[in-house]
Amino acid sequence: MKQISFLILACICMLGCQPKKQQETTVDMEHYDLPQMKDSGEVVALTLNSSISYFDYRGEPMGFQYELAKQFAESLGLKLKIKTASDTEELVHMLLNGEGDFIAYPLPITKEFKDSVLFCGEDIITHQVLVQRNSQKGQKALANVTDLIDKDVYAKPGKHLERLINLDKELGGGIKIHEVTNDSISNEDLLMQVSNGTIDYAISDNDLARLNKTYYSNLNIQMAVSFDQRASWAVRKTSPLLGEAANQWHKENITTPAYKASTKKYFEQSKHLPHGPILSIKDGKISHFDDLFKKYAPEVGWDWRVIASLAYNESNFDTTAVSWVGARGLMQMMPKTARAMGVPEGKEQNPEESVKAATKYLAQIARSFSKVTDPNEKMKFVLASYNAGIGHVFDAMALTEKYGKDKYKWDDNVEVYILLKSNEEYFNDPVCKNGYFRGRETYNFVKDILGRAEMYKQKIKD
Repeated sequence: MKQISFLILACICMLGCQPKKQQETTVDMEHYDLPQMKDSGEVVALTLNSSISYFDYRGEPMGFQYELAKQFAESLGLKLKIKTASDTEELVHMLLNGEGDFIAYPLPITKEFKDSVLFCGEDIITHQVLVQRNSQKGQKALANVTDLIDKDVYAKPGKHLERLINLDKELGGGIKIHEVTNDSISNEDLLMQVSNGTIDYAISDNDLARLNKTYYSNLNIQMAVSFDQRASWAVRKTSPLLGEAANQWHKENITTPAYKASTKKYFEQSKHLPHGPILSIKDGKISHFDDLFKKYAPEVGWDWRVIASLAYNESNFDTTAVSWVGARGLMQMMPKTARAMGVPEGKEQNPEESVKAATKYLAQIARSFSKVTDPNEKMKFVLASYNAGIGHVFDAMALTEKYGKDKYKWDDNVEVYILLKSNEEYFNDPVCKNGYFRGRETYNFVKDILGRAEMYKQKIKD
């Protein structure tokens, strides 16, 4: 009887507690605003994986919207946590569901969204542009949409293709429209193709075009081909205090050095370092640092000329070089990684410290690819991880396996999927854990370093 009474009492307690817990959750959601966030010490930003908003690079978070969200959180004295969605509809769903506190992404200001959320922060004006090359060889860049008649223009399915079709109708026809359905080609790939002359014209959002112009300086992105679209951050309508804080922060932050630095970093600063020739083939020298490469190459078990090729690619043998993402010194290591490899603070630009730390890091990466048994193959995986961060390489391996190819081979296998990591169909795949990545850079990185190393081996004696 005592056991039965105990069970009945336990059931009553459980039934009595359950509604109370649900009621408390509902009340918390309705009243969860800035004061409650300050009590928790944390604010959660929702955003999308992309080259502009948020991505992981060499193990560190990057992205223009991420940096703004971080600055906003710091102004509130709160720790920032990031959660990502696959599209804008999911962003709004996650916000309303309490999975985040604000949307740190330029959400289009539409009637549908206005009925659901409270827009706040910067009033961003976006539009679509024609991407073409600058005037060259006597051929002027197009200056008016009417000039598009009889021109071959490329666009991915979606809003860019829809705008191009509507523009063609407005002009009475004549634009040679090419729908790019190949899922291995992203919008950013189209901009690269314009730059290298594979195609002449493509359609892009202006912010993506601005970012890519820092990679390809010959792009012309001046011609708008759509009306302006307003966009901004957003909060729940039950979080007006957070929205007011975002409005006030934006007014004060837009003139700060931090905001200007982030804008310059993503939309103005060139993403490439200049490079020069070998120091002296006659004297058998690649650089002034050859002795360091020879000294530390055994750490990873590579030919020293591969390390020299890596240093050339990273910094052009400039010990004072600082990349747009903050990598420093001869081997362009991120400060956090350099510190983990034993580089004392302030010594990132010391050449010996840089080479010693880089080879130690390469050896550490190599241990993560123990199942890649061929040494030459392993070198490719390690170089790719040095450039991209090991997480993106693991993602590419997972995609490779999913699509029935060999995840332990780089050429024509994993390299294919590192390229595809800039396409949302692939970086949003459940097997990917690290989101968007501009894989073209890593794909070229591996080929450039190994190709140059072979040239060094032919011209410079061991």
